[in-house]
Amino acid sequence: MPNQRRASKKQRALEILLRLKRLYPEAPCSLDFKNPLQLMIATMLAAQCTDERVNLVTPALFAAYPDVYAFAEADLEDLERLVKSTGFYRNKAKNIRAACQKIITEFNGAVPSRMEDLVTLPGVARKTANVVLAHGFGINGGVTVDTHVKRITNLLGLTQYADPVKIERDLMKLLPQPDWENWSIRLVYHGRAICNARNPKCGMCDLADLCPSSKVVPVVDPVEEAVQA
Repeated sequence: MPNQRRASKKQRALEILLRLKRLYPEAPCSLDFKNPLQLMIATMLAAQCTDERVNLVTPALFAAYPDVYAFAEADLEDLERLVKSTGFYRNKAKNIRAACQKIITEFNGAVPSRMEDLVTLPGVARKTANVVLAHGFGINGGVTVDTHVKRITNLLGLTQYADPVKIERDLMKLLPQPDWENWSIRLVYHGRAICNARNPKCGMCDLADLCPSSKVVPVVDPVEEAVQA
């Protein structure tokens, strides 16, 4: 496909997906967890925090609070102490305890497996709910849009929006549903390895010819160039 930056948005999205799969064949969730509750809490802690930091915090946290009932009855100051290094710890601790209390009173003590239920929990928006559904229940209910996904999706010209909900809607139209969640994980990997916000390595990027924001000059097919002239 000569000068692939001119291909339709759908074509480019599918080609980008294919290349991301080749670049990052394994795309597991980078948070450590043993069940949907632990995944939900780890994802809540990951807001404005690295997954690596969260994985350092959660072993002691989950040892202290082994189930939803323990979290629901947690001493707030102790919970804050355990999650403090993840940032915004007061709000995170409050939401974790409140979410677990609601899981007990409204969902019989089990993390719900429906988007419409998950987003009613304190501290759980679509981003967190998508992660829980995909990796906790094997349900691709949407596309997780975090900082990397938002930034790179815009750079790739696959959306014109800044609002994560609108970005998610655009991506859901462009990508096959089975790939919704792992698209996000692979973009995160790509953002860390190549498409760094401060210093993007466009010259090393396997997506450069598909990216309208690339600083690499595209190779123009001589025949196409002659037609345009």
